[in-house]
Amino acid sequence: MPLIEDIVAQAPELQRIRRDLHAHPELSFEETRTADLVAGLLTQWGIPIHRGLGRTGVVGILKNGDSPRTVGLRADMDALPMTEANTFTHASRHPGRMHACGHDGHTTMLLGAAQELARTRRFDGTVVLIFQPAEEHGGGAREMMRDGLFERFPVEAVFGLHNMPGIPAGHFAASAGPVLASSNEFRVRVRGKGGHGAMPHLAVDPIPIAGQIVQGFQTIVSRNRKPSETAVISVTMIHAGETPNVIPDTCELRGTVRTYTRETLDMVEQRMGEVARGTAATYGAECDFAFTRLYPSTVNHAAETAFAREVLADLVGPERLLPQTPIMAAEDFAFMLEQVPGSYCFIGNGDGDHREAGHGQGPCLVHNTSYDFNDALLPVGASYLVRVAERWLAR
Repeated sequence: MPLIEDIVAQAPELQRIRRDLHAHPELSFEETRTADLVAGLLTQWGIPIHRGLGRTGVVGILKNGDSPRTVGLRADMDALPMTEANTFTHASRHPGRMHACGHDGHTTMLLGAAQELARTRRFDGTVVLIFQPAEEHGGGAREMMRDGLFERFPVEAVFGLHNMPGIPAGHFAASAGPVLASSNEFRVRVRGKGGHGAMPHLAVDPIPIAGQIVQGFQTIVSRNRKPSETAVISVTMIHAGETPNVIPDTCELRGTVRTYTRETLDMVEQRMGEVARGTAATYGAECDFAFTRLYPSTVNHAAETAFAREVLADLVGPERLLPQTPIMAAEDFAFMLEQVPGSYCFIGNGDGDHREAGHGQGPCLVHNTSYDFNDALLPVGASYLVRVAERWLAR
């Protein structure tokens, strides 16, 4: 099954849309221009829309025939708070905001699929087109669901995709089970007793205590976690003191924890609290420990992933369909997969060879100031989303 010819013919227009979105990035829950563009195009194509779910989300409802069957297709719309280093003509026009993760491409691929589905209507049932805000910060998927996304627009299954640098362009990766980790944050505040830097015996110095806590956290991964289960504890911020000759009263640690299973996460959170409080008490200090669970692990459902792999194998060939190696990044599509069966695959973005003049050097990694989405993927991803909808509703 080759790419859909009409979508391939629309590639220049899809590129124009994608580059317009790239030039006008908007942060989480601020995607008003993006939502207006999406809503305007869907309306132009005769697709009824609903706005306001998750504040700036857009939902298109495309019905055809009499079947009660339904399927959901999702794309994220928000950008990152980064200053773009690229100098090509479609680089961000807003300092401090950048599409550094490819959501401009994801949105455009779903728009391309929506246009094709509205034009051909080769399906019997309902396709729910979900344009989601705030994947990067704020859990836009969760907020859309809190606003009744799946109660108002129920679906049998939901499908999404994310570009992945390092996978050859035009290849896909899809596997059942955990494919992205949970995202969690912690804060440790060690409360000691300040004093003169020349008289540490009269103080309770929170800084070496904090250092011991950092080391203790690493033993959780190496000694409390099952070797077969993956976990990451990263202390990424240490704040203490205001002047070189004064021992501060407090030292604060902050960081992130990533796991694939809730059982491992429960254990890590418990042990981190015990290590932090116990270490502080050993040295005569006190400790405040806070742990915040942000996004759950993204876990693909077996039946829906087997279906997605069948579609992909027919679309790009089995030789271009890879196993999906789990990574420790997080994705709030996980919230949708907790409520509705579905699957989330990776589409290869290549290694950066598609870059134009004015692009930075080195591998084209997401969350990088020199990143740009590979426009050659637009008809590939859009074709996949169309085939998923058509074949799901024909089952």
